[in-house]
Amino acid sequence: MRVLGIDPGLRNLGWGVIELRGSRMRHVANGVCRSEGGELAARLLSLHGQLSAVLSAHAPDCAAVEQTFVNKDAVATLKLGHARAVALLVPAQAGLAVGEYAPNAVKKAVVGVGHAAKVQIDHMVRLQFPGIALAGPDAADAVAVAMCHAFHLQGGGRLSAAIARAGAGGRG
Repeated sequence: MRVLGIDPGLRNLGWGVIELRGSRMRHVANGVCRSEGGELAARLLSLHGQLSAVLSAHAPDCAAVEQTFVNKDAVATLKLGHARAVALLVPAQAGLAVGEYAPNAVKKAVVGVGHAAKVQIDHMVRLQFPGIALAGPDAADAVAVAMCHAFHLQGGGRLSAAIARAGAGGRG
């Protein structure tokens, strides 16, 4: 199963694709979509086109997007929300299920603590995928979002198997 992770941003939208086979993860690709144009609508259209091309090139089976945190600047938060809408829309248009994770949940899943710094995320992504060439911090964050979703999917699979075993009288 291929998982697309997305770290939404209006200037730089990070993306990362990993492949999940059982309990093993393999890095496929990562990058950053950089918005072009001066007006908000043009920038969003640019992100939409670039992210659509990523989906076409890498054919993920599902996607995950980091949730937006609210900061003190309401205008910046609203603009980030627009970019996040593109990040949710593009995979949904492709018919993919889209998971959403709070930044602290991603950090906890990948680093082990919910308030990890970006450098710690980068380090753990590099440990998981030795030799990975990251396109930047936004791409590292996106790979981390994909990893978080993969862990969630793996955990769900174990839960489903346990429930099935319990329904069969605990055999299995």
